[in-house]
Amino acid sequence: MFVDQAEIAVIAGAGGNGCSAMHKEPFARYARQTGGNGGDGGNVILVADPQLSTLLDFHFRHEFRAGRGRHGSGNTKTGKRGGECEIRLPVGTVVYDAQTNDLLRDLATPGERLIIARGGRGGVGNAYARQASPGEPGIQRRLRLELKLLADVGLIGCPNAGKSSLLARLSTAHPKIAPYPFTTRTPVLGVVAAVEGESFVACDIPGLIEGAHEGRGLGAQFLRHIDRTRLLVHVVDMAAVDGRDPVADYHQVNQELAAHNPALARRTQIVVANKMDLPQAKEQLARFQAAEGVGVVPISCATKTGIPELVKIVWKQLQTLTSAHEPPHHAIQAPRD
Repeated sequence: MFVDQAEIAVIAGAGGNGCSAMHKEPFARYARQTGGNGGDGGNVILVADPQLSTLLDFHFRHEFRAGRGRHGSGNTKTGKRGGECEIRLPVGTVVYDAQTNDLLRDLATPGERLIIARGGRGGVGNAYARQASPGEPGIQRRLRLELKLLADVGLIGCPNAGKSSLLARLSTAHPKIAPYPFTTRTPVLGVVAAVEGESFVACDIPGLIEGAHEGRGLGAQFLRHIDRTRLLVHVVDMAAVDGRDPVADYHQVNQELAAHNPALARRTQIVVANKMDLPQAKEQLARFQAAEGVGVVPISCATKTGIPELVKIVWKQLQTLTSAHEPPHHAIQAPRD
């Protein structure tokens, strides 16, 4: 089960109370104050874990608490600090404040850690102040989590254009392939072997239909996963199977990209003409090139024609591109009080 959105509550530990205690030595005239400080509450920490690939765990558990600090005690003994609560998230998780919708952190680096809620300070014992004070409460906040997969190349196109077949030919991934639309219901990642032992990661996105950015079909739910990609491979069914128009399909997908995120519409694309093994594809390709005037890479996933050339073209293009997504490393951390 692929889950890429979740909302959770995080509660940092409260600080322990300061102790109020007195001690009088034998033969001493006055007793002295010996109350110790309370321990600080534990923090809630987010950790980017490369071993995770989904937010499924947060589909069943919605609240995370750190430990409370222990109270101080006599003889100026300080209470034990509360235990920290580590929440492990997949690399690529974007964290928002659920109430204000502010971006808190994009956990795009493996092992990255963020204190998302600080524990309360422990109270002061009367050995250090005139009067003992209670511990402070820990920070509480609601978080919205969105997973954006990390891939170099995003495969886009209309349903049944052949994106899953292409990913299966390019990599060792095994996406579901069938002769009907919407066989891909979740994003699929595949590692593609390029030249000289190098590789890149490609992501197959469910097919985009008209109105996808408004929630129609399956593409809208997963469009965020190509936000990070440096390069888009636009797969077009050039054989016009099921009476589709390659030119109209090409424009439709680009319109949905622009409606979701204008920056995506400006991202570099390699247009791939699939199903060139079918007889009507050559005529449609000539019409497409005359109408659009863009370079097209002809391939056939059925016969593997053009696949090696496509890999070389994609790899060469990736070398010229800088990262399309520089994760923001600022974080809005809640104050202690």
